[in-house]
Amino acid sequence: MKSLKDKTLFREAGLIGGRWVAAGSGRTVDVIDPATQISIGTVPDMSGPEARAAIEAAASAYRDWKKKTHAERAALLEAWHGLMLKHLDDLALILTTEQGKPLDEAKGEIRYGASFVKWFAEEARRINGHTIPSPTSDRRIIVLKEPVGVCGIITPWNFPNAMITRKVAPALAAGCTVVIKPSEFTPYSALALGVLAERAGIPAGVINIVTGMPAEIG
Repeated sequence: MKSLKDKTLFREAGLIGGRWVAAGSGRTVDVIDPATQISIGTVPDMSGPEARAAIEAAASAYRDWKKKTHAERAALLEAWHGLMLKHLDDLALILTTEQGKPLDEAKGEIRYGASFVKWFAEEARRINGHTIPSPTSDRRIIVLKEPVGVCGIITPWNFPNAMITRKVAPALAAGCTVVIKPSEFTPYSALALGVLAERAGIPAGVINIVTGMPAEIG
């Protein structure tokens, strides 16, 4: 995409454990501009081995990520939110090119998507437990909220930015790690978000992105 201000946002590789990688098979999938029917580029056609590697990377990163304080996770999400707004024009251009949405609508989606990150950055600070009255006088019932582990994030083509952030942001705020499988029609929006997450300081393996055909990934 020659008109991007920051061309490093356009990635043609998956993200696993902090590394930008190709499919082990070497296969790729063409991504088509729906307005012109011309190929924009390719992404790796990943399958089971890459999906397992992404899950393992997320599980490994989870051990440290869940131990971060609510304030630490909130600060990283705030940084990610800021970078999304800073690069709004480029993110919108990527979205429009791969999805076909008018550019003004794409910019609106980026703002909408960023708002989820902002919201859950604030919610990360409010993950509080509570106590429940006990039926007996010698016991206290305490509820502690804990992350569940690795989350699978499977998203459609119609909102390729916002459908990711509305799922990933709450997962990260809670202390979970993620493996994202974006639509094979609109993978570049997801990959650009991965680039910005790295720049925001979100640790390797917390966000992983596998690309390709869904039947092959499993």
